[in-house]
Amino acid sequence: MVRPRKRPTLREVAEATGLSTAAVSYALRGTHVSKETEERVRKAAAELGYEADPIARALASGRTSMVGVLAGDLQDLWQQQLMAAIGRELLAGDRYALILDAGGDPQRELALAKQLRDQRVDGLLVSPVDPSAAGWAQIAEAVPVVSIGDSLRRARTAGEVLFDNRAGIDAVLEYLAGLGHRRVTVLTPTGPSTPDRPADVYVREAAGRLGITAEVLPCAQELGEATAVARRVLGGGGPGGATPTAVFCFSDSIAYGVYAAAAEASLTVGRDVSVVGFDDHPVSRVLTPPLTTLDWGLVGIAEEAARLAVAAVEGRRVRRKRMLCAPRLSERGSAVRVCGRP
Repeated sequence: MVRPRKRPTLREVAEATGLSTAAVSYALRGTHVSKETEERVRKAAAELGYEADPIARALASGRTSMVGVLAGDLQDLWQQQLMAAIGRELLAGDRYALILDAGGDPQRELALAKQLRDQRVDGLLVSPVDPSAAGWAQIAEAVPVVSIGDSLRRARTAGEVLFDNRAGIDAVLEYLAGLGHRRVTVLTPTGPSTPDRPADVYVREAAGRLGITAEVLPCAQELGEATAVARRVLGGGGPGGATPTAVFCFSDSIAYGVYAAAAEASLTVGRDVSVVGFDDHPVSRVLTPPLTTLDWGLVGIAEEAARLAVAAVEGRRVRRKRMLCAPRLSERGSAVRVCGRP
């Protein structure tokens, strides 16, 4: 019978280097010792095959090196891309992302946030489904929270990376109005339980100012469901019974459903109906025609969110805790001028 090899201990590394266990611990964490000592200790640890016990380290430091990352809905391809980018940023700082999916459900979102808190994650990054929920205040008292997208108005967060939705919506609706569109359907992932999300409110404000009709409809981000909603809209089954000349989608994932429904109805996007997205996913550039959409600067968002989370975990003060991301409209072939309008 082969006995398992005993795991090397911190004390053995200390004996091999002639240092105290405290000094070795500091060296392995890269603090309070010279670079020469750190390199000597790491070399001895590697030769002995020593690996730090994560549970013991967490008990000693009060940190787990795990950061919870709570996605609003991973059916949204852009959110998938964002969560992966945040995970890479955290890993570059020797921290690990525990990514969970709220699935667009605000109750599930809060339940998952509480589970992450109870699992003693060092921090929590969240792209909230319901930013106005009262439960965020209690969670933010127990763990540093960084909000992405919308502000958690009832909670004292450690940082915010917010989207300037008003500027984005103004840019899109002004662009469509300039092309002569007067009837626009807006497809939003907002559900009945979160009717007052800022972006939806901004649509109504901008449409009133521009003198256009903008009908806001809920639409899931899963391709099949988005296609089904778009099928009804393009067939005149939306509110008012009229077919819109343009469809503005609050995620590119929803826009892909509009493309699919248009193809089923033998309509050509960019000729028979204009379509605009909201987040410039890479797939949007290879559609036929390429999708006109908003670029929010995903890489910068991930970098800033991870920076704020790590600073909060380490107890470091930062000069700027709130970042407002301005969008850039990427004009492509999916939105065109309405025939007969100047």
